[in-house]
Amino acid sequence: MDTLRGIESFVKAVEGGSIAAAARRLGISAAATSQNIARLESYLGVRLLTRTTRSLAMTDAGRVYYDKVALLIQELELARAAVTDAHQELQGRLCIASTAAFSRHVLAPLIPAFNQRYPRMELELTSTDRRVDHIQESVDVSIRIKQQLDEGMVARKIATVPTIFCASPAYIARAGRPSVPADLREHDCLVFRLAADGRFLRWGFIENGLRFDADVRAAIISDDIDVLARLAVAGGGVTRLAAFVANEYLHRGELIELFSTRECTGFRTEVEPLDLYACVRDRHHLTPKVRAFMDYLAEALPAEWRVA
Repeated sequence: MDTLRGIESFVKAVEGGSIAAAARRLGISAAATSQNIARLESYLGVRLLTRTTRSLAMTDAGRVYYDKVALLIQELELARAAVTDAHQELQGRLCIASTAAFSRHVLAPLIPAFNQRYPRMELELTSTDRRVDHIQESVDVSIRIKQQLDEGMVARKIATVPTIFCASPAYIARAGRPSVPADLREHDCLVFRLAADGRFLRWGFIENGLRFDADVRAAIISDDIDVLARLAVAGGGVTRLAAFVANEYLHRGELIELFSTRECTGFRTEVEPLDLYACVRDRHHLTPKVRAFMDYLAEALPAEWRVA
């Protein structure tokens, strides 16, 4: 029997949480994946997985076996990529997950050129602000803001994007213009709720080198940045937007920037920027395809956002 194929099917089933997920990652049918695992169990003489119609769990023997062979499969994948990608054009599936706003405003305009550079790659873009499971959802690389980073992941900072506090001319005419962060407690604030854990995204400032969070009164809450932008345009209140969302509204005069950097006798207050990271599960998942995408972003993002 093809023991290696059975081991690969077993490892992918454990990592993906199901036979179907393993089949998708391997590019074979679920029936073939199940048969590979069954033959491996027969060869070993032990049951590795307990399978029902709704769940999959490792037996005690399966857990011991997985701990021994999982790294082997990772190393084989890296070795395969190292020898094939060195002599062949990058190809195969690359799944990118990103926050919805970054996908919509930044990645969507950039990805076609990446696709033209590597035409044999099949790209999939998942746009969501919820927590993404790299293994179960077969995600190769995710783009996350600092507040969404998970412990244990390998994260590389790819950009520092200015954030802009803004409100519509109609709102400012009605409620006045806040001149310092402390004024925000008296204003209608439109705040973003992180889908991953339900927290509000804090409104940070840096004053004389020290970071602090503004005290805000949440008038309207949303888990969609573009909805908050539209609410602000409609006169709903003050909101905090990444520059790649805010700029088009500022250029059209639909929103007005607040708290632009002010200096007076050495006193300085700045709006905290938004740090963005490219994340992989671990160093073994920094494949040539992922590295190519990271390198492309490093050259394609606006120069003022790039990390030195």
